[in-house]
Amino acid sequence: MDLHDYIAGKYKQQYEYKSFSPELINHQWLISDGEIQSLLSEADQALGQLNAFSQLIPNVEFFIRMHITKEAT
Repeated sequence: MDLHDYIAGKYKQQYEYKSFSPELINHQWLISDGEIQSLLSEADQALGQLNAFSQLIPNVEFFIRMHITKEAT
């Protein structure tokens, strides 16, 4: 499915209101926009760097909890 042809869903008229029914997102996507492909490539690279960094941390769970606590405060 081409990303430009994707429609997120439809509004359905219910009794006295409209509800939104989303479409399924489990499609084989065809991305023809070069900018989106570039952004996806950058995101893949950043995830790879994060994965490599997580291999250096002896206790990843402690590191994550520490940052969650820091963000909460």
